[in-house]
Amino acid sequence: MAESNHHRGLRAKIGVAFILQAAAISCGTVLGVYAAAAVLEDVLIKRALREETAHFAELLEKNPEHATPDTHNMKGYIQRKGEDKSTVPSTMRDLPLGFHALRENGSRALVYVSESPYGRMFLVIDQAHIGQLALFFGLVPLTLVLLFIYITTWLTYRFSRRAISPVIWLANEVKSWDPKRPDFEALADERMPPDMDGDTLMLAEAIESYGRRINEFVDRERNFTRDASHELRTPLTVIKMSAEVLRSEAELDDYGRRNVERIHSSARDMEALIEAFLLIAREAEGGLPADDFAVNTVVHDEIERAETLLGDKPIKLELIENATFCLHAPSKVVGILLGNLIRNAVSYTDQGFVRVTIDQGQVRIEDSGIGLSDEDLKQVFKPFFRAQHGRRGGHGVGLSIVKRMSDRFRWPIELTSQAGVGTSVTVKFPDFAIVECRS
Repeated sequence: MAESNHHRGLRAKIGVAFILQAAAISCGTVLGVYAAAAVLEDVLIKRALREETAHFAELLEKNPEHATPDTHNMKGYIQRKGEDKSTVPSTMRDLPLGFHALRENGSRALVYVSESPYGRMFLVIDQAHIGQLALFFGLVPLTLVLLFIYITTWLTYRFSRRAISPVIWLANEVKSWDPKRPDFEALADERMPPDMDGDTLMLAEAIESYGRRINEFVDRERNFTRDASHELRTPLTVIKMSAEVLRSEAELDDYGRRNVERIHSSARDMEALIEAFLLIAREAEGGLPADDFAVNTVVHDEIERAETLLGDKPIKLELIENATFCLHAPSKVVGILLGNLIRNAVSYTDQGFVRVTIDQGQVRIEDSGIGLSDEDLKQVFKPFFRAQHGRRGGHGVGLSIVKRMSDRFRWPIELTSQAGVGTSVTVKFPDFAIVECRS
């Protein structure tokens, strides 16, 4: 779901931006029209009442008996001097001079009380009715304004969408490529959309050029790894067999026998390294076949191989099996991964122990070796990295291969270490890789 959202992110963001823009402008327009209507309503009504009051006073001056105003929206009353208040409704009789808002029978009225030479005048206007008229006449321009906003926003959105359509096409095209065999021909000029031009065309050309260079680099790396590994196998086999012959010679002194053992041990390490390189090359070319196997069996085999590295070092290589579990995965990958970790622990431990513990879904390798500093711990999985205090030979690629394989198959690795105390490495196998063991 997250990937899908990311895939249509650009188009969605533009759509949301235009929707929010239209909504903000619409809200501002509506509030502005309502505020203007309210202000105008108040100002215009009060002004009308003043003018009507002045006009009525002029009429009274010409004719003291002139009738008070009485229309659909406006009504007037006058309390002549010397008369009682009975001519004025009770709700208005005691109102002081000025404007007053009244509510009667659910309606709103605005009363303007003024003083004239002929008495106190009361002019009442139906504010609710006037407000309805103001709102009605305000809705017409409001509707037209909003319609204009929506049409303009929609046209702008369509134009923007058309403008970014080449980018969307390019993103979709690149996303659909097979990572192992990307279809760079899809970015050929004749296969591009007709509206692909300008900066987008330059971007497509750059992606094609960069992709081809990366593809060529990967092919060269893969071919070199495969060919070099194959070529090294033959001389390495000769070295290994020659070392085994020399080991059986009775005439060798202790010094010579130790050197032969070092040659034989290094040959085995190199053989494991070459096997890992070949495995990586085959995995890159088309993947590796997965099968069901017991992790315990693989651990037993790798411990047996690692025992030959102990020599005369006072190290206890022990296996603790708290559980038995099986995986559906390439068994060779698991063997190379765990084998590298076990051999690394043996190589960097002079005395004490190397302990391999199998729990449900994980394998832990602990040692009492030289350990790693905090600075080395941050770089231990980098290619060709060797700890500053490392004393032995090595190529600095064993743990890099381990990390590469664990990342590829999503097997998390936890590593803790303390200089002079030892190291602990835990490989965890997620539930999706664990299967039921068959007897």
